[in-house]
Amino acid sequence: MELVITVLVLLLVVALSGALVRILPFRPPLPVVQIALGALLAGTMGLHVEFDPEIFFLLFIPPLLFADGWRFPRREMLSLRGPILALAVGLVFFTIVGVGYFVHWMIPTVPLAVAFALAAVLSPTDAVATSAVTGGTRMPSRLMHILSGEALLNDASGLVALQFAVAAELTGKFSVLGAARDFMATALGGLAAGALVAYAFGMLLRRLVRWGGEMEPATQVGLLLLIPFAAYLLAEHFHVSGILAAVAAGMMMNTGGVLRNGYAATRMQNFAVWSMVEFTFNGLIFLLLGMQLPGILDGARTDLQQAGGGELWYLAAYVVAITLALVLLRFAWVWLSWRFILLRAARRGAPRPPMGTRLIWTTALAGVRGAVTMAGVLSIPLAKSAGVPFPVRDLLIFLATGVILCTLLIGVVGLPMAVKGLKLPSEDPAVREERMARSLAAEAALRGIADEQKRMEDGGDAESIALASRVAARVMAAYQQRLLAAGEEGDGAGAARTEAKLERDMRLAALRAERRELFELRRKHAINDETMRTVMREVDLAETAITGLGAE
Repeated sequence: MELVITVLVLLLVVALSGALVRILPFRPPLPVVQIALGALLAGTMGLHVEFDPEIFFLLFIPPLLFADGWRFPRREMLSLRGPILALAVGLVFFTIVGVGYFVHWMIPTVPLAVAFALAAVLSPTDAVATSAVTGGTRMPSRLMHILSGEALLNDASGLVALQFAVAAELTGKFSVLGAARDFMATALGGLAAGALVAYAFGMLLRRLVRWGGEMEPATQVGLLLLIPFAAYLLAEHFHVSGILAAVAAGMMMNTGGVLRNGYAATRMQNFAVWSMVEFTFNGLIFLLLGMQLPGILDGARTDLQQAGGGELWYLAAYVVAITLALVLLRFAWVWLSWRFILLRAARRGAPRPPMGTRLIWTTALAGVRGAVTMAGVLSIPLAKSAGVPFPVRDLLIFLATGVILCTLLIGVVGLPMAVKGLKLPSEDPAVREERMARSLAAEAALRGIADEQKRMEDGGDAESIALASRVAARVMAAYQQRLLAAGEEGDGAGAARTEAKLERDMRLAALRAERRELFELRRKHAINDETMRTVMREVDLAETAITGLGAE
């Protein structure tokens, strides 16, 4: 019962944390608020959660990486694969080597393999945290896609490197060539496992639809929730990367069109459920971290004494030094990569891509650490063997926590300032692309209406033809107005958008009036709850469609 109450309290606090950030007079990063709330729960209510690192890793990592893989756009992944891989793979190992040796030099009693483990968990970045700390400032779309792709793939490469570093500390054996060979084998095996699970899910879904018709949306969403765990467990069973399996399964969902022909309600529920899962799991990770902070701080003090002694402020100095090392290494890698691109372009006679120092600093400051770093460091084993604790584990967790907070604060202060100095296009390319998609979709809709009208008129009597013509004209008018509003800038397009906004507002007012009337009818017992839910669902779907179409 105590565990159930603890879980319910944590879920309540996660839900309230999002509202708390909005009502505060200033906007601190959500992870900072959640860590503070976790520490408050541990200090005032005495809540404490003991967890197995392996179970913790299995519970939190697969769904988060699966959601990242599903969400990332395939086109940008292919067109920007060069810079993305340079950051997601090259920078990760550059960071592991640089920060690993730096930590070992700064705290000599920390074993080198343990220092590499800390560097490995600090190498993944968090695109969601980066978006949160920009304060609504526009980021170059190309840069955001690169950062998102980096965050997706460096989660996997960093966590796989963590497993190798921990294994080296546990076994006392490490070979660079052997590690490279094992990394390739585990990576390719993990990708294959994830793709296999996603393909099997698609086959199962199609068979079930063929046997019993279209399934209920809740059934499909429930099956979908199991995919990241199935991919992870299958990969781990064959001793390959479960992390990359979760990423590959998510990307197959995005590219394989598994749910393309399903109900619209299924897609809507998928979006809602996975948004909730991401928000809840990210929040739980930071809450659990905050709850561990008092014990982590005490353990870090003990580890510090065993590492040669020193005052408490040494811990803060270590955190600042590691954070600066991460930023400088990231700046150096981006600068070197840019110089390499310029050199290659010069050899080929191709145009040189522009990239100023400010953009390099923006990229360097955008390396915000987040939930995956926290989940990785908390997954480090408690002991090397029976009765032998893992070296300086509490110190590692404290340093990782401090670096997360420092990168968040650097992002809050420095990133918006750096972005404001960048030259951005007058119109966001994403808005222009969305308008193009709306225009082409509206043109396709008009063609579809015309084809359907012709089908209805063929062989019909005069009354049926007249009716089809009137209905087609009424439906076409809405699409023609949407097509005009989606056009390029001009007087006609501007007027059409103003008209579309007024129509949207009036339709929303009508739907809200419908909703109030339904509640009033139920209050008077004129309709029952089942009738109200049926009609209310239609009203909600209509409002969702309107608010989605009006979001420009």
